[in-house]
Amino acid sequence: MSHYKHLTPSEREKIYLLYAQNYSLSFIANSIGRNKSTVSRELTRNSNKDRYSPSAAQAAYARRRKQCKPQLKLSDPALYEYVRDRFLKHQWSPEQIAGRLSLENTDQSVSYATIYRAIYAGIFDTKEQRASHGNRGAIRQLRHRGKTRQTKDHLEKRGKIPISHAIADRPAEANTRCRLGDWEADTVIGKKAGPCLVTLADRKSRFLLSQKAEKKASVEVRDTMIQCLTGQPCFSITPDRGKEFARHGEVSEALNQVPFYFPLPHHPWQRETNENTNGLLREYFPKGIDLRKVTDSSIQNKVDELNKRPRKCLGFKTPYEIYYSITLHLT
Repeated sequence: MSHYKHLTPSEREKIYLLYAQNYSLSFIANSIGRNKSTVSRELTRNSNKDRYSPSAAQAAYARRRKQCKPQLKLSDPALYEYVRDRFLKHQWSPEQIAGRLSLENTDQSVSYATIYRAIYAGIFDTKEQRASHGNRGAIRQLRHRGKTRQTKDHLEKRGKIPISHAIADRPAEANTRCRLGDWEADTVIGKKAGPCLVTLADRKSRFLLSQKAEKKASVEVRDTMIQCLTGQPCFSITPDRGKEFARHGEVSEALNQVPFYFPLPHHPWQRETNENTNGLLREYFPKGIDLRKVTDSSIQNKVDELNKRPRKCLGFKTPYEIYYSITLHLT
């Protein structure tokens, strides 16, 4: 640890007086209790045409001191706009933004911790958000803000359906995510009694397939699943135990006898890929939204955005890149 102390204004005054009287550097250094090299460096750095001014030297020191402090990464306008656009417009997380910049080896870089600090400091907040009392601004764009969880004693009220295979029987290739075509299935509801989104997430690539079903019922969900998965690699499907998947046998028959594997009740972590993907999709389609007013093309646009969003678990590559074995340039 360094114990060096910067020269004070009074020390600079003594240096000026003694130097003007032609005392040696060694004498001046001993007089102020400093090393000879400190006095020499001070006179060399802060003299103008062999004339030394203590006030000018102190002012120059103050300027250098201010400039030597590290500059804020997000003070760069280009980097600020890039981070702001990805966070607010495209809903990328701070880790996704920082990780993708690092992956593509761009001239710009920023840590996810710096982005989090900027968010909590409010630098991405609008004027209206700053002026509104109680408005938490851009912080609300972060995931899991105010998200409720079921209690330990939650009572399942949904009906039960017959299952074909338990998740314990799912093959190792699906469990270890070593191949494409092992899907997790679920639905994302909008307005009550209205249409829903059928979501299918590939376990290896996290690639998402999703289309709108006219209602959350077994017939409509069956038809939508078949439409989504036709022509795609498909070795297994792991849905939840909702009644909308009651016709899983008919889906299996239509897709070359693909097996269904059902998780245990109240074990959403056994379908963590789909649960996480649904959370991302909720950023675009919040609960209560009337999906009848949302076009199929709009849904597909948001699905494409998610598939081209970098993921930490994929080394900040995108699901699209893994699923199709190509490289995109997103920065």
